[in-house]
Amino acid sequence: MKKSKYKAIFYIIFSAFSFAFMFAFVRMSGDLPTFQKVFFRNFVALIIAVFTLIKTKTPFKIEGRKNNAVIFVRAFAGTAGMIGNFYAIDKMVLSDASMLNKMSPFFTIVFSFIFLKEKLTPFQGLTVIGAFIGSMFIIKPSFTNVEFFPALMGFLGGMGAGLAYACVRYLGQHGVKSPVIVTYFSGFSCLVTLPYLIFAGKPMSASQILCLIGAGAAAAGGQFGITAAYSHAPAREISVYDYSQLIFTTLLGFMIFGDIPDRWSFLGYVIIVTMAVLVFLYNNVWHNDDEKQKA
Repeated sequence: MKKSKYKAIFYIIFSAFSFAFMFAFVRMSGDLPTFQKVFFRNFVALIIAVFTLIKTKTPFKIEGRKNNAVIFVRAFAGTAGMIGNFYAIDKMVLSDASMLNKMSPFFTIVFSFIFLKEKLTPFQGLTVIGAFIGSMFIIKPSFTNVEFFPALMGFLGGMGAGLAYACVRYLGQHGVKSPVIVTYFSGFSCLVTLPYLIFAGKPMSASQILCLIGAGAAAAGGQFGITAAYSHAPAREISVYDYSQLIFTTLLGFMIFGDIPDRWSFLGYVIIVTMAVLVFLYNNVWHNDDEKQKA
């Protein structure tokens, strides 16, 4: 059990590192339409995923009606979440967009409780509310705030990602292999965004193409990492480690784009990360102690 958990921690930190670079590459690709960026990000990931299927000789099969329904929800929610996330990346400070996306672990806990019947205590519920309050300091809801709509899209993107990861957790528990999940999701996203690319896509420079290839490669690493992580351990035990992405994106945002979050955003970061740490401590220290005493 411990070995599986350590693997999950490694995978989720690797995923956070990869997604931070994906964020940077997406921003560096310039003023291309969001749907176009989503298509190329997933097209590269699809090629890598298919190659992995072939190399590992993993058959592309999803057995059972429920597994087919869940993987469709995973792909739909993941695509919607990515569109919201990419829109926020282009319009906001990089670390703000990243932090709103990092609401996804809290949504994963909620959706895992609703759909997977994983335990959710009142304490965990309060931390979810606390994280939501923290996100408001980043979103700064106001009609005079020019970043309000991008921030709202980023928040909804985190919600979509949370539902997608809850589905990943279910699929991993029911025998669907990680390369199959990534391939299905990447192919679905490409099909959804392809019509926009055909009818409203913009021509790209060589540097933009390279940036999107980089975004796709980094995203593939992130997808495989997060899929493997949630397949090895419950969300409530490892999700806090996903917040290492904030460190990576803040550093990249400052070094590459000169991004400096405002004081309200920093307050939001502190609140959300604090809630994540409290959830982690509850699940892995305090709650375990209580269980030992009961035993």
